[in-house]
Parts: sequence; structure tokens; C-alpha cells
Amino acid sequence: MSRRQRLSADDWLNAGLQALAASGPEALKAEPLARALDTTKGSFYWHFEDVPRYRQALLQFWRDLTGKMPAAPAEKAEAVARLHAVMHDGFGGDMATESAIRSWATVDDAVAEALAELDRTRLAHLETLLRKLGITNPDIACALYASKVGMATLPGDVADPDALTTLVDIVLALR
Repeated sequence: MSRRQRLSADDWLNAGLQALAASGPEALKAEPLARALDTTKGSFYWHFEDVPRYRQALLQFWRDLTGKMPAAPAEKAEAVARLHAVMHDGFGGDMATESAIRSWATVDDAVAEALAELDRTRLAHLETLLRKLGITNPDIACALYASKVGMATLPGDVADPDALTTLVDIVLALR
């Protein structure tokens, strides 16, 4: 990126998500982010008062990207399609960043609190989809969500998104 191009706060936040996924929360500092964006730290401080405020903004930015749930589907077929899509594609964002956020949450209470809130929102969304399909046991939503989150922790050669599709098919066959 050219030093002459003006960077937005979103540019810094997107760079932060990339740095977090690649190197963990230690990378969320003005100097390494400025180097990655080929600019000065002054640009960072133009948008963010300090690194802790940047980290707060980054966490909110990620939550905004991944935490918006669509309205409940009107039809069962749409609920089935959405359930498959969520289990295959996730809730937005990428799994490397999600894994990094989850790791960060183990050492930062504010991140853990935000992640727990987002997990509750996602679980509620899964429960809504399942209820539309006549599945009312909340443990099913929890098991599906845990499977989705857990799949992201497996090595690439072991992780198989098709296994999640199979799991959804099994759940749907039980109704």
C-alpha cells in the first residue's frame, strides 16, 4: 500500500484481523501493523487513541462481521438450507481469525466476555432454526455448535466440513 494513500479505521481493523489470525494478539500493536500497511504509526494514532482502544474496536469490528444473524426463516426448507449453510460456511469471517479470537479469549477477560455473548447469540440462532424444523432440545443446537467450533481446531488435513453436513443430515433424520 502506498504511503500516500490515506488509510481508514477499517483498513487498520482489517489488518488487525489478519495479524491476529497469523500471529496472535501480540501482533496487535501500532508498529507491526504500520509496517504491514507500509505507513507510519501516526496514521494508527489518528484513528485510535491507544492500543487498548484499538483492540476494543477490533473486537467490536469482528463481532459486527460475524454476529449478525438473519431473521427466522418462514419456511422449513429455508431453515434446512440455512442450517446446512451455517454448519458448512460458518457465521461469517474466517476460521483462522475465529480460532485466534478464541485463543485470545483464554488470556483476556474482555475478549472472553464478548466471545461468550457472541456464542450465546449464535446458539440462539441455531435453536431458532432447529425449532422451525420441530427440534426443540437445546442440547442439539449446542452439540452442532460445538462440532462447528471444534472442527476449526483440527489440522487442515483432518478437518472435513462434509462431516458437519453429515451431522446435520443425521439430526434432521431424527425428527
